[in-house]
Amino acid sequence: MLWAAWAAMAAIGVLQYGYGATLPMIAAAHGWSTGQALWLLAGWTLCQAVVGLPTAALMERRRLRPRATMLVGAALSAVGPLALAHAGDHLLAFAGYSLLSGLGGGLVYATCSSTVAKWYPERSAARVSFVTGAFAYGAVPLIIALHASPAGPGLTWVLDGMAGVILVVVTVAGLVFRDPPGHWWPAHIDPRQWALDGRLNPGLRTNPRAVREFSAGEAMRTPALPAMAVILVLAGAVSLFNVVYAAVLAAPYGPGAAVAAVTVLVALNGAGRSVSVAISEQAGRRAALLGVLTLLAVGQFALAGAVATGSHLLLAAFVCLAGLGGGGFYPLIAGLVREYFGDRRTAEIHGVIYAAKGLGGAVGVGMASVAVFGPSPTTCLVAAGLCLTTIVLARGLRQPGRPDTLPVPHPAAAA
Repeated sequence: MLWAAWAAMAAIGVLQYGYGATLPMIAAAHGWSTGQALWLLAGWTLCQAVVGLPTAALMERRRLRPRATMLVGAALSAVGPLALAHAGDHLLAFAGYSLLSGLGGGLVYATCSSTVAKWYPERSAARVSFVTGAFAYGAVPLIIALHASPAGPGLTWVLDGMAGVILVVVTVAGLVFRDPPGHWWPAHIDPRQWALDGRLNPGLRTNPRAVREFSAGEAMRTPALPAMAVILVLAGAVSLFNVVYAAVLAAPYGPGAAVAAVTVLVALNGAGRSVSVAISEQAGRRAALLGVLTLLAVGQFALAGAVATGSHLLLAAFVCLAGLGGGGFYPLIAGLVREYFGDRRTAEIHGVIYAAKGLGGAVGVGMASVAVFGPSPTTCLVAAGLCLTTIVLARGLRQPGRPDTLPVPHPAAAA
């Protein structure tokens, strides 16, 4: 299950990060303006995010089977590269890539995340972060292939090949997928000891379990869930803005520089997800989230400096910091959802805030569309301001139902 999900996520990652990283090349090949190409990406992220909530809710109630969902997702996802390769009309490309492929990508992403979490209940955060990391660095082969291919027919061949890879890989993964038995728990771990023994489960000290099981409606009425949604919108917008802007900003330095900058950023984006979760097991999810958001904010200040001064060193610092900070917040928020609101409705509740990713994608594309027409430190400072807002919100996150301090008994009562 783990490796099948990893492969499927790597395959569909090219639809978001691969497109964003090679956007100038795709726009030039079709004669589109940068704005037209950017709004195709905004439509894809919106459709991919919106389908996640109903898919997670239906799978939670076992009304959708992972195999059927993956097969449908494979067919729809493969339409995206074909539309980009052969649809000369912008509207047809939007229908194929943004709408159909976006819905397919959402089905695959939600199914992989949900299924892996069910099979690994004792290490769901680490396993899901490993799988979702592939969604970012899986785009690296496409980035290299597109930049290495000749203009014209070469672009069409690469996109057709990617459609075939997506269809085959996701279909094979779907044929393997199945849900675990009800109330599944691995046989080699005693669930009672895991729930009580901090030596066996070190996360109990830093990431205490939810005080009770929350429904989706109850979770939405707490201060924590709306705050997480806003964090995901703002940080997701900055993360997507960084991928597109790095490709545009590095292009004047030559094709090699553009490929290197975007490849490093996307690879670190994926690797940062696993690293951030590993750190959170020792330091706590909220502390790790603050660290990731801080890295992302510092990266935006480095980007502003690079745009203002033309410094290659600051540009390299931005790529590294934004890469590490630009993906780690996704699995950390997923882990916080489980630890704040319980295990039974995790997929459904996380689907609520994951739907906010669509809005974040639109904001990020809007920022990129402004910046690419005239690189300015102002846009980078706006991105830094969004990151600082997420830091303030993350500092205020508190587990619902758990007091900050224990009451101190009155001396007379104690006597």
